[in-house]
Amino acid sequence: MKRIITIGREFGAGGGQLGRELARELGIAYYDRDIILRTAKASAHLSPEQVRRWDERVPHEFGFTQSLFNFYDRPLSEELWNAQVKAIRELADKESCVLVGRNADYILREFDHCLRVFIHADRNWRLAHMQTLMPDTPLEQLEADMDSADRARRNYCTKHTGQVYGDSRNYDLTLCTSKLGLDKALEILLCAARNL
Repeated sequence: MKRIITIGREFGAGGGQLGRELARELGIAYYDRDIILRTAKASAHLSPEQVRRWDERVPHEFGFTQSLFNFYDRPLSEELWNAQVKAIRELADKESCVLVGRNADYILREFDHCLRVFIHADRNWRLAHMQTLMPDTPLEQLEADMDSADRARRNYCTKHTGQVYGDSRNYDLTLCTSKLGLDKALEILLCAARNL
């Protein structure tokens, strides 16, 4: 039976790391940033550079203004979203996998055998975790990156799904890695995924 696990996450909470380890333990595919290339391939008009630039972000300078000047072309944000939806659904149709980010939980909401997970943690824990992963990056830069990524993900989620990013009602399971630790969070994830 096919298993699909989607992982939404706060920046620095360990969602990507947990997703990779979960996929390895289950022996299934893992998709995160590689969805970018699949998204570009799903659209005749988007380059990988455009998709990479606006990954999980709302491209404000295109959207409404672009549609005013070129009525027949869809705004870039809509083109990106539709291509991403197509790429994610194709992956989920094809194989068991772990999909991190990109609102995959919402995109695959009608899929059976799909576990929707959200990983979060206290701010200080996330900063400390990022410092261990990127020891040469100044703390101020990590804080700015964390705030920027979280804000972009919230805006992207709201614009395309109408949902509140990180709202527990949108997920089957939410895990706080600052309380559980990464090892215990992985153990819980494995148990939940194996019982799909």
